[in-house]
Amino acid sequence: MTEASWGDAANAAIDWHMSAALENVERGDQDLPEVTSLAGAVRAWMQLDPVHKTAATLTPERAIMVDGAMVDTLHGDAIAALAGRLPV
Repeated sequence: MTEASWGDAANAAIDWHMSAALENVERGDQDLPEVTSLAGAVRAWMQLDPVHKTAATLTPERAIMVDGAMVDTLHGDAIAALAGRLPV
């Protein structure tokens, strides 16, 4: 299993191709999750206005390592930190 790590914990890489859902984001007049790759979900989050960024929930297919802890759901600052690690 590939894990993300902040810092140098085993130099693990993020699997940007795994599935992820970006939830709590209005699309038109509905609140529908966007299911795509982790990279696609993070990029979609980056395009949101600040209010929707705060409300959004990112759920990757598998838990990832964030600040030394395995997490299966990310919000706000954790998504922003992940965005900072996106490949070009």
